[in-house]
Amino acid sequence: MTPPEEGRVLVVEDDPETREVVTRALREDGYEVEAQARASSGTRSMQKGGVSAVILDVWLPDGSGIDMCRAWRSRGLEVPILMLTARTDVGSRVAGLEAGADDYLGKPFALAELRARLRALLRRGPRSSGDRVLRRGDVVVDFARRQAFAGGAEVPLTRREIEVLERLFRGGGHAVARDDLLDEIWGEASDAAAASLEVILARLRRKLERDRKGVLIRTVRGFGYALAADGGGEPE
Repeated sequence: MTPPEEGRVLVVEDDPETREVVTRALREDGYEVEAQARASSGTRSMQKGGVSAVILDVWLPDGSGIDMCRAWRSRGLEVPILMLTARTDVGSRVAGLEAGADDYLGKPFALAELRARLRALLRRGPRSSGDRVLRRGDVVVDFARRQAFAGGAEVPLTRREIEVLERLFRGGGHAVARDDLLDEIWGEASDAAAASLEVILARLRRKLERDRKGVLIRTVRGFGYALAADGGGEPE
């Protein structure tokens, strides 16, 4: 991989071991890294400018990473943010995404996955209104306007269909665990919620996958679902 030519990655994590491991790994990858342990120092680092991406813990000794993210977004700062959360802390994951985080990673995590998610965020670059538009072949979904088009014709989507599709879109091409989808959108990983998810996925595929060459949503067997990178691949 090629690290960014300018800017730096800001790591805001209060656990010393996690902070050190992440900082060392990213520096080995060629990134310039600034590491902070508190919300206050992380905010000062952000204010200096030149940040290419942020790895931000939810729980900090002097504040909330979610509140920091929300405050940055309210001031128009569109740097990509990867939120670190407890694996079982569904509420924090949902709140982080709603506050403007681009992705989240549950603890404990594999360094390889953190590196891959960071690369994906940096490829996307700073957020803009266009970052909430999904384009795959002749399929276009504008999440801000809650509109979808296929082959130039508008396709009506329900609120739940939009929510599922946007969550997969936020995954940046990475697979989203089935239970995470259920927890975040339905609030529970029950059999009823799972059945509803299957129905919604089937409807999305029927509405937006215009032929077998235009796969939009792929199933990752035994794990969950992801958006196809280029419309290719198998749906099941």
